[in-house]
Amino acid sequence: MAVTTSTSGARRTTRQRTVVQEVLATAEEFLSAQQVHQVLRDRGETVGLSTVYRNLQALAEEQVVDTLRDEDGEVRYRRCGSSHHHHLICRVCGRVEEIEGPAVESWADRAAQEHGFRDVTHTLELFGVCAACHA
Repeated sequence: MAVTTSTSGARRTTRQRTVVQEVLATAEEFLSAQQVHQVLRDRGETVGLSTVYRNLQALAEEQVVDTLRDEDGEVRYRRCGSSHHHHLICRVCGRVEEIEGPAVESWADRAAQEHGFRDVTHTLELFGVCAACHA
């Protein structure tokens, strides 16, 4: 089996992890653990919900997937590009666009410096209605 190294140690790449990653690789929107689990069940996979949660958490810790907390507080997951970016998310259909935000980066750096903070990180998600849903 392949081994993936991360900040939390070495992790085996299991069949369950592989199928969870396959679901996220084809998703166009952020998915909850329950949605990933349902897709796997629909495909005939026998992966428990707790296994899905565990694998999603590990992938998030390894920064293989991005996470987003929705309006109800539920964590959702999506495989994204490797460079720092933000998300523009349709509130109706869930479509996601990765966007760059240099003005945000500058503002965050200035605010941190002004208040004496270091090693600052941030997340920024923009929500709206895409053109297809608006029509």
